[in-house]
Amino acid sequence: MKIMMSAGEVSGDLHGARLARAIHEQEPEAVLMGLGGSRMAEAGVHLFRNFADYNVMGVWEVIKNLRRILKLLDDLAAYMEQERPDLLVLIDYPDFNWRLAKRAKKLGIPVFSYIPPSAWAWRKGRARTCAALADEFVAIFPHELPVYEAAGARISFVGNPLVDTVKPELPEEEARAFFGIHPEDHVVLLMPGSRRQEIEMLLPPMLQAAAILKREKPQTRFFLPVAAAEYEGLIRTQVKQSGVSVVLTHENRYALMGLGDVAAAASGTVVMEAALMGLPCVSLYRLAPLNYLIGRALVHVKHFTLPNILLDKTIQPELLQDEVTPQRIAAELAQLYRGTARREQTAEELRKACERLGPPGAAGRVAAKILAAARRTRNSGE
Repeated sequence: MKIMMSAGEVSGDLHGARLARAIHEQEPEAVLMGLGGSRMAEAGVHLFRNFADYNVMGVWEVIKNLRRILKLLDDLAAYMEQERPDLLVLIDYPDFNWRLAKRAKKLGIPVFSYIPPSAWAWRKGRARTCAALADEFVAIFPHELPVYEAAGARISFVGNPLVDTVKPELPEEEARAFFGIHPEDHVVLLMPGSRRQEIEMLLPPMLQAAAILKREKPQTRFFLPVAAAEYEGLIRTQVKQSGVSVVLTHENRYALMGLGDVAAAASGTVVMEAALMGLPCVSLYRLAPLNYLIGRALVHVKHFTLPNILLDKTIQPELLQDEVTPQRIAAELAQLYRGTARREQTAEELRKACERLGPPGAAGRVAAKILAAARRTRNSGE
């Protein structure tokens, strides 16, 4: 049995590695190949190409490398035609992967989509486009199903991999010793995101809010888990200019979340990770003015952070665009310190939101679906 996988980012490499291990646990003889990164290679995937050799950021960089990227698409299509895998598994990475899906369709190779393009909030038409190309889909959030079902897709939700991966790296007492956190400390995490634009737009008001909180609650300590090492210099410069004492950390971030009172966080997966660790967040979303106006015209949603979306109500604060001010951030954070009634209520709601992610073992259930799809192809050709 041959299964081709295509993942083009770090997160996809992680998901792909988990799937590869789960597939080999259930079918040791399965041959896995395709596009991925070092983690997938370690998990037993034969890499035809490593995506790290093609990863570029920014419009100009993409334009400069467009010929190489298109050549990669041609090479992968030729590789598929030569190897004739029983199934092509797309793992996120939509801009590239759905072009590859078109090539697979022409070759008569079935397509399985894991983490399909988000279509529930905007660009709902792409659900129809994808449904015409892929034979089966697995989503990692339940609210993604209706728009794909309406488009005629065969789609399911079998759990979210975060349930398995978000675990404290250290026991509580060891974590306290590692970070030097005392029981009387109030711990606030600052999580401005991993993109340069997020850091530039969100970290300054976070740091100004931290200064306000430090004056009002002197026992507050601030920690910043560095999400992108390439921007650590920028982060350190901003922290130094703010005059606020902030501890930058590079490891044991889930254990740190478990010790935190509350976090100020860029909207994204990290907010869901924090929820799984019982850490309430004040979620921030801020764009350049023109991008915001365009987004507001295209996107129609009540909530923009995952815990709130999962329960379809506001269980923790969301600050959007002009609401992202130091005063507002500080006020919302202060209401979620340990010992407050609001924090206890929010923590309980977060537990309910996390239950919507399903039980542990999602990778194994997705692997079983992938193997079943590959077997259907193989059996139909016999």
